[in-house]
This record gives sequence, structure tokens and C-alpha cells, in this order.
Amino acid sequence: MTMRSFKAALSLSTAASTTKKAGLCLLVGSVLFSGMAQAELGYPEKEELKFGFIKLTDMAPLAIAYEKGYFEDEGLYVTLEAQANWKVLLDRVIDGQLDGAHMLAGQPLGATIGYGTKAHIVTAFSMDLNGNGITVSNDVWAEMKKNIPHDADGKPVHPISASALKPVVDGYKAEGKPFKMGMVFPVSTHNYELRYWLAAGGIHPGYYAPAKGDTSGQINADALLSVTPPPQMPATMEAGTIHGYCVGEPWNQQAVFKGIGVPVITDYEIWKNNPEKVFGVSSNWAEENPNTHIRVVKAMIRAAKWLDENNNANRPEAVEILSRSDYVGADYDVIANSMTGTFEYEKGDKRDVPDFNVFFRHHATYPYYSDAIWYLTQMRRWGQIAEPQSDEWFMKTAKEVYRPDIYAQAAKTLIEDGLMTASEFPDFDKEDGFKAPQSEFIDGVTYDGKHPNDYLKSFKIGLKGDDQI
Repeated sequence: MTMRSFKAALSLSTAASTTKKAGLCLLVGSVLFSGMAQAELGYPEKEELKFGFIKLTDMAPLAIAYEKGYFEDEGLYVTLEAQANWKVLLDRVIDGQLDGAHMLAGQPLGATIGYGTKAHIVTAFSMDLNGNGITVSNDVWAEMKKNIPHDADGKPVHPISASALKPVVDGYKAEGKPFKMGMVFPVSTHNYELRYWLAAGGIHPGYYAPAKGDTSGQINADALLSVTPPPQMPATMEAGTIHGYCVGEPWNQQAVFKGIGVPVITDYEIWKNNPEKVFGVSSNWAEENPNTHIRVVKAMIRAAKWLDENNNANRPEAVEILSRSDYVGADYDVIANSMTGTFEYEKGDKRDVPDFNVFFRHHATYPYYSDAIWYLTQMRRWGQIAEPQSDEWFMKTAKEVYRPDIYAQAAKTLIEDGLMTASEFPDFDKEDGFKAPQSEFIDGVTYDGKHPNDYLKSFKIGLKGDDQI
């Protein structure tokens, strides 16, 4: 029985005796909130909720939690609403028009430290791993291919380094023409992944200098990066306004289907199993609605598990749901190209990438401090954090934004409810919020979240130590 039917039952019983009402409440309450865990968690402070999202396949946990009734199981009645762009989405969470939203992993961090908009945003749920790609126009690809080794079947050898793009960019510069690429937002994973890939190939993506009023991110740049909303990426490239872009699905595969561009690399190949989106709420909302927050996280954990369980067996159904105009609204086949474990580069060059979209495996939903710190290091590397910061500052900031304590409450309640098992989660008694040092980056550099400043020193291109623009 849902909370909605519970309310209906109560309204029908208004003429009944007090004793009968009490009996009905006890009976329905036992169905709704059975078990000690449910009783301890308590009722949601707010039942009617509105969540925002951008039309990308990685909003899937929200769609599935809604469509499968997981929100209603928690006594929550959710409206999902597509937003025009990431700034509008963030602003509406801050001013309370939205209770929470599908967010770029860098958005809660950027807002909390005051880059762009100043507001304290928190996340207790990581929505997915991987899911992005970098696409270039057909003309750029034709030039890049000359610099890429091919296998015995004549197909390009992956992963493709940005060093293959460097002669193309150098050629544009020699002719006095700017080489332009799109990304979705200044604190987006796409911005940092694109910058990482370019810099690893010897192409400078430019610096920010907010203290000097320069937020273009194009100081000293070889390639000029600028913001383009995700659904507009293919058309913007086709018009020649940009020569390539980094975006989430389905907008890389859309370029392949339209025959206007070629995805050259996925973020899985740039940083294996990188964190991508998070679910963000304002810190005030989280403080005012602790039970509601935990219940939202519970529903989304269940949705993430459904998306990955039985070796992605549910993905075709998920693709059908996402293809609806209420959600992503792209063709089924375009979404299925990546969501079902494959990725098409050049037309006809379709390869297995089973972990291109990960929603639950590898503890994908857990909000690791080390993930937060990686994004902060990239903000520092490219000048969005203008001044040097101590390792302790990175840790303090990560803990202000990422809330594994709330996640653990939700997970433990799911275990006590019998809906999940302890083996599906990190060992909460031992977990410190840091992944082991990660070395599966395209440039081979190892990232240890406990030593962010040492990590920054390992890069040839980028700010480090006392550097300032």
C-alpha cells in the first residue's frame, strides 16, 4: 500500500470511531513502515517533491526510481522536470523551486567554494560512472586519422591520444584560425575530462583567472573551450561553430547516426570508472528534511541496482523509458548504442564497452571523498581555484559537500528491510571514503586523493604549488 492510498483510506474513515481509526492507522502503518529500520527512520518531512534533470542518459536512476515506484515505496510523490541548462538547474535548487537535482559532480563543489554561484550544496549519492565521450567533426577526424596507428583490420587503435589532434590544432594556429571545442559547463566533468585529454596530448586547454575577472578559461590556450548545452552539441558542430566537443550520451552517438562527426575517445579510456553525475540538494534542505533525504537516496540506490543487475539485463527496458520525450527524448537506437554495452566510433566501428555506463557496480553510488578531491584538484590545476590550498583544505571541502554518512544510513536501512545485502555496499565499519590510488588514466599518472598537491605536481601542463595567473 502506498502513502497515497493510505491518505485515501484515512479520508474514507472520517465518520468511523476513534478506535477504528486507530486500528486502521496501525494496520496500514505496519504495511508501510514495517520493521525496526523503517520505524527508526520515521516519516518523510516532505512528501511532495520536484527534482530536476538534464536530458542525458545518466539521469536514469531518477527515471527508474519514478517508473518502478521506488519513490512511492518511501512515501514520496515525485515530479521529474527537465531543465534548460545546468545553470538554471542549479539556481532552481538554490532558490527552492527544485528539491534536488541530477547534477554535474563539480557543481556542488563549485557552488560551495563560491566559483560562479555561491551556495552550500551537498550530495549523498553518486549517480553513475563513465558515460561521456569526445567527438570531433568529420573534417578534423580526416586529419587526425593520419596520425593514428591502425590495426590489422584497418581500424584505429584505441585509446586515441590527443597527440594525434595536436598537429591539427597547430595547423589552425599557423593559419591564424582558432580551434574551438564545446563542453557543457565550467565545473563539469566534461570540461575537466576534455582538458585532461588535451593536456595529456600536449595541447594547452587554457587557464581561468577569476580574481582578474577572466572566467573564459582561455588564457594561454591552444584549443578554445566554451559552453554549449548538451542537446545542442551536434547541431553546433555541424554548423561549424565548434570543431569538436565533450558531452554525455546520447549526443556523441547522435553525431555518428547523423554522419556529422566521430567520437574519438570515451571518458572510460581517459579515466577508467570515473565518477560522473551526483544527486544534489541544498544543505538547508538536507538539514530540514533528513528522513526525506535518506528515503530519496534509498529509492535511487534501488534504481541503480535495477539498472545494472543480471549483467545489464534491464537496459533495453531502461532505454525504452529514457527514449520517451519526458526524459531524454532521443531515438531508441541512439540511446541503446551506449546503454547496452557497446559504443560506435566511426560509422560501423562498433566496439564492446560493457562499463561505458555504470550505475551500481564498483560501488558507483557511494560518494567518495577522493572523487570530490579529484574535481577540486582540476579546479586548482586550471585556475578556477586561484590560490594554492593545503591538502587539509581539500579534505575539509570534500567533507562539507560529500555525505557518505547519509548514504550509509540509507544503505543500512535497505539491508534491514531485506531489499539489499551488506555485500553490495562498501564495508561501512572500515570505509574511510578514499579509493585506493588510481593509475588507469590515459597518461599513466597515479591519483592518490590523500595527497592532492603531490598529484598536481605530477603534471607538465597546469598550475601547481604557488602558481597563480
